[in-house]
Amino acid sequence: MILVVGATGVVGGMIARSLLEQRQDVRILVRSGSNYQPLVDAGAEPVVGDLKDSASLAPACRGSDVLITTASAGSRGGADTPQTVDLEGNRHLIDAAREAGAQQFIFVSTIAADEASPVPLLRAKAQTEAYLRASGLPHTILAATTFIDLLLPLVVGGPARAGRPVTLVGEGRRRHSFVAARDVAAFAVATVGHPEAVNRRLVIGGPEAFSLRDVVATYERVLGHPIPVRTVPPGELLPDLPPVPGLAEVISRMLAALETFDSPIDMDETARTFGVRLTPLEEVVRREAGSEPADAAAAPA
Repeated sequence: MILVVGATGVVGGMIARSLLEQRQDVRILVRSGSNYQPLVDAGAEPVVGDLKDSASLAPACRGSDVLITTASAGSRGGADTPQTVDLEGNRHLIDAAREAGAQQFIFVSTIAADEASPVPLLRAKAQTEAYLRASGLPHTILAATTFIDLLLPLVVGGPARAGRPVTLVGEGRRRHSFVAARDVAAFAVATVGHPEAVNRRLVIGGPEAFSLRDVVATYERVLGHPIPVRTVPPGELLPDLPPVPGLAEVISRMLAALETFDSPIDMDETARTFGVRLTPLEEVVRREAGSEPADAAAAPA
């Protein structure tokens, strides 16, 4: 039995659906009131629980050989915070998995996890990685780079399709190996029971390093028209983002941070080892722009 925590989220949902397509026995930890019926219809076994409630995790973990978690407080707020979910909640889950005798704990983290980070979420991710390594559980940590699926529609795709200029923080010329969410999900599935994944922290990026200027150029090629670009200095908020509380601040800070370094990653060996076909930038852009079927999935290499 494979327990997926975070299955109602984007990446967690991809993981659960992929495992179900492989006819694996899949259990999902769900919170009361969340929309998990489509996964149940596909064959998943739901167990109601909450990372903040340690007692609720034992029934979900009981009989689960493998646990995969993508759960995060993100920017939800309220009772869900990096402290209560990403730190304390994940510790509860690790403890419950150890008590249940799990054979593998797969934690989807971030390459930016750092115990010295001023960002609470990144500190919590790093502290969870350390707690998992010290737990004695056989584990796999997937340290993913920034999801290109997040940046494309918000920063470039939306304005480009609406005929507005694209606004970048700084010059947007730093190169990063941004990764597609479905590729991270594919790695999570591929590492289940894989001997090369045991007790390892795997950095997961995309197949190529590119800048946000390269992203704009790709959209120009796909959409067939030029896209004006304007810039704002680091520290200034991006305009025209959806009116979600805190979104403009989070995205603007992220882009400002990405302007301070380059992060090319050679993924050839990792992709070959786990049989994952990484999604190139143009394919992601075409899918986001509507010129490729949205349900196209990462396939084995």
